Amino acid sequence: MSKAAQYSAVELLRDGRQIEIRAFKPEDRPAFVAAAGEVGPRSRYLRFFTLKREFSEKEREFFLNVDFDKHVALVALTEEAGHKLIVGAGRYVGVEPGKAEVAFTVVDRFQGLGIGAALVRHLAIVAREAGLHELIAEVLPENKPMLHLFQKSGLPVSVAAEPDVVHITMRLR
Repeated sequence: MSKAAQYSAVELLRDGRQIEIRAFKPEDRPAFVAAAGEVGPRSRYLRFFTLKREFSEKEREFFLNVDFDKHVALVALTEEAGHKLIVGAGRYVGVEPGKAEVAFTVVDRFQGLGIGAALVRHLAIVAREAGLHELIAEVLPENKPMLHLFQKSGLPVSVAAEPDVVHITMRLR
């Protein structure tokens, strides 16, 4: 397990609220499942490219079992009514040496506050420390907020658009 398994940082959101971006932990499983239940159909479609009502057991295992070597997951937590809530998550999965595919989800009612941008920044930090030099993503062309997020990430970005998908490459070095 890498240093990524102990990663933690604090950020301020656009509304002044504080969030913690940290490594996903096994004890986060119930909160992670609860957060996934708050992601609406449109957001799930934009993230998974299909109308997904529920996840298979294999998919749940993938999301919940992170090795922090080839598969790194960070969660964004905030406090609401005295409880810590997962309001977003980002992960990367190694696809070849030096390169990983990245993906993010933010709970609908917390979108537009800068959580996705924070997750991109912190995943880039973790990926650099792990020796990666590229993060890649596939985004639906209609997912304008995600395309904008990558373009404004502060990282050198290249875009290759096809009719059904936009391929994003963010260089870390």
